[in-house]
Amino acid sequence: MERLDKILASQGTLSRRDVKEIIKKGRVTLNGAVVRDSAVKVDLNTDTVAINGEKVTLKKHIYIMMNKPQGVISASDSEDDETVVDLVPDELFRKGLFPAGRLDKDTTGFVLITDDGDFAHKILSPKNHIFKTYLARLQHELTPNDIETLEKGITLADGTTLKEAKVEILENTQTPLIKIMICEGKYHQVKRMFAATGNKVISLHRSKMGELELDPQLKSGECREITSEELLKVQKS
Repeated sequence: MERLDKILASQGTLSRRDVKEIIKKGRVTLNGAVVRDSAVKVDLNTDTVAINGEKVTLKKHIYIMMNKPQGVISASDSEDDETVVDLVPDELFRKGLFPAGRLDKDTTGFVLITDDGDFAHKILSPKNHIFKTYLARLQHELTPNDIETLEKGITLADGTTLKEAKVEILENTQTPLIKIMICEGKYHQVKRMFAATGNKVISLHRSKMGELELDPQLKSGECREITSEELLKVQKS
């Protein structure tokens, strides 16, 4: 059960003060009856709330899949750069949105945007072993020794220890395409891992979180809400 004013304020751009005002003016109904008490409790599963006669779909949290383009930063706000939250359309936007995990500015692909801090912590914690899958185009070939090094886990020159990865060569060309799966999200991690083998990442794209693939129908910069069934796939290790 949630307070009426709190849950309505969390759904979009209305502030808690704005919500209290429209409730006071009798513009909000609960199960068909006008309600003027902002503190009344609402059951998100069974109650029906409407503003000016228009039903409001109430959700405690929202989960969004975005195909992040290059040049956009994984942040909630920025004075200088466009953020992934800036790209969320009005119909999905609500206060408190943030990216659950970050992609570098020049990295593309799957970013999960939500307002659920507990869920974000759960999928990002290395102890839960939720793998994120990346497609990396490299500057030159990857040797069997390089793959073995990455899959065993490595310690970087600055002392940073990285857990073992899963590595697969998808295109064995002069500039190979590599699939790499990691369960951490340290700063520039994939790039630093390949750099430790003497290689360089030309381009990087996150294609999957847990067992959920990035929707191929999403063009660069587009997003959509994640279903409850898909959320379960995100959490699979």
